[in-house]
Amino acid sequence: MTTFKDYFSKQSDIYLKFRPHYPNELYAFLSSLTEEHELAWDCGTGNGQAATGLANYYDKIVATDPSEQQIKNAIVNEKIKYAVEKAEQSSLPSHSADLLTIANALHWFDFDVFYKEAKRVLKNNGIIAAWSYFLPTISPQIDEIVSRYHFQTLDDYWLAENRIVEKGYATIPFPFELISSPDFYYEKEMNLNALIGYFDTWSATQRFIDKNNFNPTKALCNELKEFWKDEFATKKVTWKLILKVGRVSSR
Repeated sequence: MTTFKDYFSKQSDIYLKFRPHYPNELYAFLSSLTEEHELAWDCGTGNGQAATGLANYYDKIVATDPSEQQIKNAIVNEKIKYAVEKAEQSSLPSHSADLLTIANALHWFDFDVFYKEAKRVLKNNGIIAAWSYFLPTISPQIDEIVSRYHFQTLDDYWLAENRIVEKGYATIPFPFELISSPDFYYEKEMNLNALIGYFDTWSATQRFIDKNNFNPTKALCNELKEFWKDEFATKKVTWKLILKVGRVSSR
């Protein structure tokens, strides 16, 4: 089994503050696919954003992440039980989960080992859903600057796993009975400081800082100010979700 690649513990506090949440419509859709609503497993939960959304639809949520620091910063909810565990090695009983979700984390997993574990934990006809998101959209001028920051400034600092997201999960293995799904978006009003905080959560930004001893988002912020005259004014920031949904065939 591959060792846990911890690229997020260092910025776990700002991860909770600035990372996008996910639309309630997504959780309602996934809930409609499961025959029962007893248990959902949110794997690679980070700070529990997806687990919190699932708590509106399932009796119990088990939310796991290998980062102890992320779990320490997780959102408290009486329905959620958090545990520091790798995705590939869960303590959940076999055939116990109605739904398994992986929010913005599947590309970091050991696919073969994890999928074997997913099939063990899910009930017959259980649902697995994995999603991520790529660059947000704000306006043509701002989007161009953000794209340049991602593809040029940080180009040498993205890992192979990040490139999977760039390709829209098209190259990721997914050995389940595929289920078609509608498009989902997350929209949030953000000021410039909050947007820069989001870019600070990127693992490539943190690797850039570690290597060069300065934060590249400072220059990015100055560049964005040309089109964001009032840094305290908010703009609508939109992420389109990259979503794969599948069903475990009856055993």
